Amino acid sequence: MHPSASFAGQVGAFLDFCRIEKGLANNTIESYRIDLNRFTDFSKDSAEAADLSDLLRNYLDSLFRAKLSSRSIARHLATLRGFSAFLLQQGAIQSDPASLLPAPRQWQSLPKYLNEKAVEDLLSAPDAAKPTGMRDRAMLQFLYATGVRVSELCKVQVSDVESNLGYVRVMGKGKKQRIIPVGREALSAIEDYVSQGRPALLKGRRSPYLFVTARGGPMTRQGFWKLLGRHGKQAGLFHDLTPHVLRHSFATHLLEGGADLRSLQIMLGHADISTTQIYTHVMRSRLRTTVDEHHPRA
Repeated sequence: MHPSASFAGQVGAFLDFCRIEKGLANNTIESYRIDLNRFTDFSKDSAEAADLSDLLRNYLDSLFRAKLSSRSIARHLATLRGFSAFLLQQGAIQSDPASLLPAPRQWQSLPKYLNEKAVEDLLSAPDAAKPTGMRDRAMLQFLYATGVRVSELCKVQVSDVESNLGYVRVMGKGKKQRIIPVGREALSAIEDYVSQGRPALLKGRRSPYLFVTARGGPMTRQGFWKLLGRHGKQAGLFHDLTPHVLRHSFATHLLEGGADLRSLQIMLGHADISTTQIYTHVMRSRLRTTVDEHHPRA
């Protein structure tokens, strides 16, 4: 029997497992689906593979030949390892061949972030005299003050913001809730928007979501990307401005201000601190400055 035949029907079960049991985000599940569809298509045309281990190695070679980036190949590997572990758990295979696959060398790229002047220019770009401008300013302030993902930003409800206590409840990946402090300036922008801008946008309609569109629906990821690009151009920021740049700016400026990596991990909602450690370039930079300023023989 061809090695792919025994598990081809398990892809759907694996995706259901990821959605129901693990509670993974829809975007993550869709990425798994795309990767596994590519792997399944490859397996159908790979007659020379003797077993699943051979098939996986041949597939990995095909990814390298296709000149995918090391980051993309690493993502494919993560998908295959998760799928292989699921097959092992279900008894469809007797050993886990994916655990022996070599990982591509990944060059760690430092996250792009804005300096404080650029952030100030961006936050002041929306026209606060208009309801949409009040909303956009509140969204940008909120994003920079909390470092949430844009998908999390769009799902925040009015009841999630505790202005008196200065924090917000956010539902993150895997349906895990976390509580994040919110600064005074962001809370002030949100209060102005809620009292004036939001009612003007809703026009008597009801919505549980904090940030809404002129049609009364919740703000979408695509909608926020568009308004961010527009305000970025107003602020003179033309290149590579994404919601994640503001998230990186939040993290970088916190570390520059003296925050510890563990606290940052909690606020960003990273499951593993190794993900947060990409920001240690800031820690190294601050350490160098500290030694230069305070060591007698620096």
